[in-house]
Amino acid sequence: MKKIILSAVILGLFAVTAFALRGDDAPAAVKASFAKLYPSVTKVKWEKEEANYEAEFEVNKVETSCLFDASGNLLETESEISVTALPAGVSEYIAKNYAGQKIKEAAKIVDSKNVVTYEAEIKEGELIFDASGNFVKKVVEAEDDDDEKDEKK
Repeated sequence: MKKIILSAVILGLFAVTAFALRGDDAPAAVKASFAKLYPSVTKVKWEKEEANYEAEFEVNKVETSCLFDASGNLLETESEISVTALPAGVSEYIAKNYAGQKIKEAAKIVDSKNVVTYEAEIKEGELIFDASGNFVKKVVEAEDDDDEKDEKK
């Protein structure tokens, strides 16, 4: 019985380790694209998001992340902003639809076509708004894994 439990623990640790992503594990094209965009950044945390690769780092003390496809194409860049920098419609929407909830974090997202959206994180998930502050969708992380589920209101 001890061998079975030990085997299960070892297998579980192997599975967790196999899905962890270090900078060296990102494809060369992804690392090259990142280095070209941010040559002075040396501390990068890489995560695999489905078929894509996310680089998390700081630029001028601002938390930033870039999402790349496996070929190294930049899909989007997300930068932390102050809650007060969100468009006015964001606070109004949250006050009306999520009364009593405060915005924990805010971010500006720019996709590969230069389309700007904003993210406001509240207790129930991440709310996405367009550049004018109009609600687009709610993103909620599934509890059993890191996959995200989109909900439109």
